[in-house]
Amino acid sequence: MLIGEVARRSGISARMLRHYESLGLVRPSARTGSGYREYSGADIRRIFHIESLRSLGLSLKETARALDDPAFTPAALVTDLIDRTRERIAAEERLLTRLNRIDAADPADWEDVLQAVALLQALASTNAGARQRAALASAGETAPLPAEALAEAALNETDPNVAGALRWALARSDGEVPPLLAQGLDSPLPAVRERAARALAELPGDRAAAHLRDALAHPDPAVRGCAALALGARGRTEAVPALVDMIVEGRNDTDAADALGTLAEAPTTARTAAPTTAPTTAPTTADEITDALVARLTAENAQAPARGRLTQTLGDVPGPGATRALTSLTRDEDPAVALTARYLLRLRGTR
Repeated sequence: MLIGEVARRSGISARMLRHYESLGLVRPSARTGSGYREYSGADIRRIFHIESLRSLGLSLKETARALDDPAFTPAALVTDLIDRTRERIAAEERLLTRLNRIDAADPADWEDVLQAVALLQALASTNAGARQRAALASAGETAPLPAEALAEAALNETDPNVAGALRWALARSDGEVPPLLAQGLDSPLPAVRERAARALAELPGDRAAAHLRDALAHPDPAVRGCAALALGARGRTEAVPALVDMIVEGRNDTDAADALGTLAEAPTTARTAAPTTAPTTAPTTADEITDALVARLTAENAQAPARGRLTQTLGDVPGPGATRALTSLTRDEDPAVALTARYLLRLRGTR
């Protein structure tokens, strides 16, 4: 079979067949009287073997060894090909992610594209100052970076100053909560979970409220605490149980007590209704908090340090309910609790 016929039947150009011949990959078994290459059935089978191996990603040199070197076994090479293919796919996915983020930035011209590329590169810099400047610049009005890029950077950031700048930029971004932040709450890495919770806590308004409410039941106490403090600062009483837990456990108990005091002083508060509905009037918020604190104070398994913190928190809760609870605690069997209750009652009398 002449080279033209082989090219038509195999789909491999005559030029490529000549290239294979020049490399010694395949040689026509014969020549016609006019000097034309003539391929035998064995030659054609070898051509198809070459193409099959090349389809796996083998180089021409590796293909020649696979066909001609009996000592060249496939095991190690196939493993290497798998690794190379994974690296290539990962590189393509990174490129696709970058292109999607540039597209999400809605660039008006190539100058905007170049600016977005520069900011994305800076966010991945090994220099903390460069990352911080990129975070601050990304909140600008000209080709700002999409929130998803900022969220990814925030979840991976270990420098506290850069992390703060990234959360600030995220809070200024428009649109919905980046899915990466919600996914970050379920990361196997505790540090990533905490960064996700802190970023959600700093998003303004009700953008992150649903995720924060869900996080109140998170198994990670750091995530629960961050969500509780954020919701408490927004006046949402569903955070009360988690805030009381923090006081009992001694985790950020001072911040938790401040949040409860703020909630108790509010005349109305938003409850678990959807963010779009009107807030529910809750004139007994202080009593609700008092009841939660007293329940933990009188629990059979209550420990002395926790009871002391709970008593101190009662002092910041306004209303007659807290006063009655403190009065009862002046007769507590624990002298430290009784003394604290008497002191707090004197303070309440001077307010």
